[in-house]
Amino acid sequence: MSTESEAYVLGQLNRLLHRDPREADPWIEQGVALYRLGETEEAARCFEAAREIVPDNELVLTNLAVTLAESGRPHLAVVMLRRVLGINPANHHARHQLRRLLSTMVPFWHPRMLNDTARNDAFERAIRLALEKEGRHARVLDIGTGSGLLSMMAARAGATHIDSCEQVPVIAETAERIIAANHLQQRIRVIHKSSRELTIGHDLAQRADILVSELISSDLLAEGVLDTFADAHARLLRPNATMIPHAATAIGCLAESAVLHKYAFVADVSGFDLSLFSALAPSRLPVHGMMTSWRRLSDDFEILRIDLTAPTVEPELQGIAITATADGEAVGVIQWISLDLAEGVTFANHPDGHSDGGWLQILHTFPRPIRVARGERLELMVGHDRASIMVSPANP
Repeated sequence: MSTESEAYVLGQLNRLLHRDPREADPWIEQGVALYRLGETEEAARCFEAAREIVPDNELVLTNLAVTLAESGRPHLAVVMLRRVLGINPANHHARHQLRRLLSTMVPFWHPRMLNDTARNDAFERAIRLALEKEGRHARVLDIGTGSGLLSMMAARAGATHIDSCEQVPVIAETAERIIAANHLQQRIRVIHKSSRELTIGHDLAQRADILVSELISSDLLAEGVLDTFADAHARLLRPNATMIPHAATAIGCLAESAVLHKYAFVADVSGFDLSLFSALAPSRLPVHGMMTSWRRLSDDFEILRIDLTAPTVEPELQGIAITATADGEAVGVIQWISLDLAEGVTFANHPDGHSDGGWLQILHTFPRPIRVARGERLELMVGHDRASIMVSPANP
């Protein structure tokens, strides 16, 4: 239907609604017409008006969910789709839409991370040590609740005051259900907010004694961890609070990979020179454990180390020289993380022993592949800008 036709239909529907606004069908048809015109906000209002007239109509609720999602309100869309399934559990269209929507709202790596036993065990040892040090009545703050796992570990270790916060509503709601299913709702409170929205005296009774968080990303800084921790130090934690983790290190090595080379660089294709397109290739690529073959061209080296107990962390950049341990063509630096969780408790996703866990390794690609020879030194610039790790050849 053309735009002119859509406008004509809308005019006719407006006249019908003016005569009888309690009729659902004109609202539905107007919502459909507006949706086709890309007016998702207005379409959602029409479907909402129809829902007030026929509150249990599956088509109205599904259409409302779609328009809410596309107008930037996915959490309300989830509520609508769950209501449809409450009315008719056999509505496979609504079930598909709900799963598709949730997959866009919740990062794919959550289940994989939750199944990372080595990571879980390390965090739990650190939490137990923190409570032995601070006492079971210490106030625990869990930033980024996720599934509620770390908060439940704190409760199992004996903590009696646990506040956790989660800014994604559907994740926060799921965490509450998980905590209740494990009979720990009397000891753990889930606050549906970002930590930066928390206030002492309103959300939290007083500053926390222990901070536990797994906001650390595979490339260490991508989830705004430095700003989050700085804000927590300034407003939410007592001085010298126990931090889990209290430090994080990015470690790497030069790498050669025919697989990753094809993701990072372009040269001659079908008889044409497409090398300029390499400038548009990603600067970071996830390395999916055993699915990605690569060969190391250097020993491990430290890229940067972050002290998370510091009130603030400033950007840094420095030059280092890496000695090649083999001949090859370096596509970039494979990077992993090492966390200091407590005294004597560390966790690392080193590729030699932890190739397929919750945190992936990351390839920081060079602007172009660099040929190295064994014993040759390659000058790199490494550091961070507070939001991301920086790795590049000193002479690109």
